[in-house]
Amino acid sequence: MAQTASVVTGLVVEFLKATDTGVSQAVGQLAKDTGIAAGPLPAEHIVSQNVPAAIAERALQVTYPAVYVYSDRVRNLLTEKFRTFSGKVRTVAEIRVSQDRIEGIEDQTRLYVDAVTQVLDGNRGSWGQGAFFTGGYEVAFDAVSQGGKNFLQVATVSFEVDLSL
Repeated sequence: MAQTASVVTGLVVEFLKATDTGVSQAVGQLAKDTGIAAGPLPAEHIVSQNVPAAIAERALQVTYPAVYVYSDRVRNLLTEKFRTFSGKVRTVAEIRVSQDRIEGIEDQTRLYVDAVTQVLDGNRGSWGQGAFFTGGYEVAFDAVSQGGKNFLQVATVSFEVDLSL
């Protein structure tokens, strides 16, 4: 079961880090189109890890904005007979944005969420390694709280990937 989550998470991180079709390129284009000031998202800020923001800030050297990708649920539905695994892997891309002023933090968070969903939209279909993404996702925005560079907002993009191994 652990391998299934790792396969999907690794593929999502690859898509988000891609130089020509990844999040950084999408952020640049969206910032230009909307007029919202947002810096690029370096590839090293996209990590495969499930760690709360408060713990990450204490244990690691965190730089914002950041995207944390992880799988939070794996369901082996045995939809294909004689396969070891054939089911769904729910994956989350958690976008964290922090700044010293509360003004504009929600606009930046929405921009980064739009960039992540744009990358997902561009990668519908077969991902190889037995993974298939139909294109559906759900976005949830948390309230702005203390953290990071004074203020922190977290948004999660959740989606399911069909996987057969």
